[in-house]
Amino acid sequence: MFIAGRVKIRTHEVGLHFVDGEFQRLLGPGVHGFFDPTGKITVVRVSRRDPWITNSKLDQIVKSGVLEGVATVLDLKDNDRALVWIDGRFSRIVGPGLHALWTGEREIRTEVRDAREMRFTHDELEVILEWSGAEDFLNKVDVEEGHSGVYFKDGQFVEALTQGRYAFWRNIGKVKIHRVDLRESAIDVTGQEIMTLDKVTLRLNAIVTWQVVDAVKSLTVCAEPSQALYRAAQMALRSVIGSRRLDTFLTGKDDVTAEWEALLQARAAELGIRVVSVGVRDIILPGDMKQLMNKVTEAAKAAEANLIARREETAAIRNQANTAKLLEGNPILMRLRELEILERIAANSKLQLVLGEKGLADRVTNLL
Repeated sequence: MFIAGRVKIRTHEVGLHFVDGEFQRLLGPGVHGFFDPTGKITVVRVSRRDPWITNSKLDQIVKSGVLEGVATVLDLKDNDRALVWIDGRFSRIVGPGLHALWTGEREIRTEVRDAREMRFTHDELEVILEWSGAEDFLNKVDVEEGHSGVYFKDGQFVEALTQGRYAFWRNIGKVKIHRVDLRESAIDVTGQEIMTLDKVTLRLNAIVTWQVVDAVKSLTVCAEPSQALYRAAQMALRSVIGSRRLDTFLTGKDDVTAEWEALLQARAAELGIRVVSVGVRDIILPGDMKQLMNKVTEAAKAAEANLIARREETAAIRNQANTAKLLEGNPILMRLRELEILERIAANSKLQLVLGEKGLADRVTNLL
């Protein structure tokens, strides 16, 4: 600050000329002289190398119109935000108020955005978010792979965000992002005691594999969709097994699983969920029922073994009958059969044998 006299303004500087605290004009490079007998003249030298014009009388300077063509003026309202680049590099975000930057010495680029849009999008989003002061203006939200970010603005659904990075203006309305896992998950339906149609109480362990397919519905229909699905799985399983007798259930578990899945799919669709698969892992019978089932199984296996033995005996007798019939009609074959038997007998002992009539048998008197 210089009082009356001579003031030198360098080539990269500007002089702000005030009289009695009121802005008068800009002083360009050179030497300026003043006659000030009352001491009311003030000159403030500022460097244009620092593009930001910071002066308590900035409003007076802007209103005078002297900055037109030599500075960029940003008059931002309550909902306005401005992005500023200097020499091609992002510099900062500025909020409501009056701002001005010298042009000429530095390359200045600005963008004014309406923050009421809430969601901030930009081709250089990553660079802007890396700025040290970004958190004062923007909330950063990352949606990971396999997730969906459900975006609500002032309590109203706006859109479902896919994997990526997003930013939202701070202090403008109410923004809520719900992250929903879209990957497959499993629910263990354990320790279920269910009575069959014939009054037998079973203890079951089952599993349900599921996946969110409508992230918005899964958030808006029910507060806890996984818990709702768990309860629906319990009720559907009880309904399916309770309508069957024990033996029907044990021999038709695939039918039980298919019916259970069909019932569960209907409820899951209402929750924005798809049931991938269901299955009964363990079936635990009461102790007395186990013994009874073991006896039934043992009797069934014994009957099956007896039936197989009878079939084998029948087949053997049938083969013998067929052989006898064949030998009866063929005397030579009968003799050969006799020789085979004799050979087997003689294999382990010394035997003398005289054979009956005709043919080769008539001439054989000693086999060994």
